[in-house]
Amino acid sequence: MHRLGTHLLIELGGCDPVLLDDLARIREAMIEAARKGRTTILNTSFHKFSPQGVSGVIVLAESHISVHTWPEESYAAVDVFTCGDRAMPHLVAAHLIRAFSPRKYDIREIARGVPGAVDRSGKVQAAESAAQVGEFEPGMRFASAGGGVA
Repeated sequence: MHRLGTHLLIELGGCDPVLLDDLARIREAMIEAARKGRTTILNTSFHKFSPQGVSGVIVLAESHISVHTWPEESYAAVDVFTCGDRAMPHLVAAHLIRAFSPRKYDIREIARGVPGAVDRSGKVQAAESAAQVGEFEPGMRFASAGGGVA
């Protein structure tokens, strides 16, 4: 695969239902996460559902960040998809995990790109993916893709 981007699928469980139903706090956390991840915000759109729940997307020059919440389940689903070398999707994820304070979280990383691309040696490149599962503890630090800590 000729890698063009990184797509993080983040499952956040055991979150505060009041937070998950607060559009303003979710929007603020998402925008701050985008900034911390060195992305370029092009547009935002958030919607509060009745009786509960919030969905939102931040369109980035590098791709997007989205969230969908289920307060009744204390659950949020987050996507962080970035392309290029400047953006730091793992820092976006770390900020959102801190902001949502889940009891448990799961991160799946998917390499996005042209399937079956041939590397310089003539070999077909394989797809890449990784997963991280853990329990959140306040004050946690998260490893970023570049080896640094967020």
